[in-house]
Amino acid sequence: MRSATPVIDAVSTYGLRAGSPRVRLADWFDHEGLVARWHTYAGTSDVRPGTMLRHPLAVGRAELAVRRQPRADILTLSREASPWSLGGVEEALLARAGRGVYDVDDAIFDDPSPVRRLMRFERKWKRMLGAADVVIAGNDYLAERASRDARDVRMIPSCVEPGDYLPKDSWALGELPVLVWLGSPATEHFVVELIEPLTRLHQRTGARLRLISGSADNPALAPMAHLLDRVPWDPATVASALAGADVALGPLDDSPYARGKCAYKLLQYAATGLPVVASPVGANDLALTRFDGVAVGAADDWAEAVEAVLAEGEERRRRRGEQGLRAVNEHYSFASWSASWRAAVLGEESGSRRRGQ
Repeated sequence: MRSATPVIDAVSTYGLRAGSPRVRLADWFDHEGLVARWHTYAGTSDVRPGTMLRHPLAVGRAELAVRRQPRADILTLSREASPWSLGGVEEALLARAGRGVYDVDDAIFDDPSPVRRLMRFERKWKRMLGAADVVIAGNDYLAERASRDARDVRMIPSCVEPGDYLPKDSWALGELPVLVWLGSPATEHFVVELIEPLTRLHQRTGARLRLISGSADNPALAPMAHLLDRVPWDPATVASALAGADVALGPLDDSPYARGKCAYKLLQYAATGLPVVASPVGANDLALTRFDGVAVGAADDWAEAVEAVLAEGEERRRRRGEQGLRAVNEHYSFASWSASWRAAVLGEESGSRRRGQ
């Protein structure tokens, strides 16, 4: 029998519109019926140095608040607590909690930004890992890296609630095929790499790209403006925007940072029943196999790969979509990982390690 429902202190630099705290923590709390006290940072849209410097009062208040945060019975930390900390703030929060859980879904130890490198973020990462009772890693690559410095690492993939999506009921193509990419402005640079092949594909088939992301135009994507339809991401409409597409795209470069990605957009595509064409990098590789997707390696042509899926026929696309629906329910749903997540966060397991034992 489960004990009384605990209250969890959830700490993140980002607000809940950002992927990491929303997908990795808030969605789990909702699924499990748990109450969380959220401690996010300065309330800004991001924590880039330029943004922080434009909001000095908010940053000052945030730094004071994160250092005065009281001891938590259960504390979950997403990514970091302060972008200015060298690890001491996060180390203290995790160490003094009754149960400190650090959740990581990105290879932040390999973040290529100059500021991160200047602040020696890998050293901060190790301090957070060492202070946590449990580290939850979003894929095997992150779990292996975390296990070098953490005492207890659990691999729990990013998950979706299949019922939140609108599964396709037809895989027939319209007059103009619709491709879709779902992501954030910070990752639109992966789409930039597809400008040339998607332009060729558009010339041959009329295919257009539905870009579900931020609302602001990206100048780097201007060369494909004639075939691009930008749809601002909104939790109320994202499911229908996905369901109206024909083929979903998941490009990544094969870099150390990209290998830490947790394939979340592919899970959303699969929950919609979309045929998926993606780079077999990091967690994408296994997801593509499970979803009967098409892998596009570094030497492959994206235009040819997508055109082949468009040409293979409605029934074959249906089988791809239905396989994705089955696999996402089995391997990436909250229900399938609930016991593992509760064991990691709440300690609901025999012989679970607690501080002082």
